[in-house]
Amino acid sequence: MSDREQLRQHLLTHSVKTGDFVLKSGLRSSWFIDSKQTVCSPEAMVLVAEAILDLLPDDATAIGGLTMGADPVSFITAGIAASKGRMLRAFSVRKEVKDHGAGGRIAGALQPGDRVVITEDTVTRGTSLLEAAHAVQDFGAEVVLLTSLVDRGGSVAEMARREGLAFKAVFTAPDLGFDYEGGISFE
Repeated sequence: MSDREQLRQHLLTHSVKTGDFVLKSGLRSSWFIDSKQTVCSPEAMVLVAEAILDLLPDDATAIGGLTMGADPVSFITAGIAASKGRMLRAFSVRKEVKDHGAGGRIAGALQPGDRVVITEDTVTRGTSLLEAAHAVQDFGAEVVLLTSLVDRGGSVAEMARREGLAFKAVFTAPDLGFDYEGGISFE
């Protein structure tokens, strides 16, 4: 079984739940994915990092995103990359500006001028990706890619394109056997 298929199977076994769920958007869904059950599992961490690394542009210098969804993905990916000699700085974007210490929304090793990949574990509408991208741009770094382990909404690529950004997901809802739902309509 390929690494990608092992990762897909781990998501299906440990992260995907079926039933009646209310999403963050308020919409109802017959399925939910708690991808942290995969991203934070020792048997899947390296698989997640390798899958994300396969998507990254060669010239990316940092990876991060809005805390909490991006943290395990970005930190694991940066760690595995470093073990292979590829240096990626990792960081988090706080949900609110910190008013003490150094302040700001960025925590971690991001530097102005970095070429940044914004990541997330699972996206439906992609608003967290854009919020993080805007904070990184305000910080003085360049966003080169938005990415996620799972795209359950199917509209993120179009939203990113409208912002002049690229989006790639390791898996889509159809890859996991589900229809897209809860994305943003661009009609």
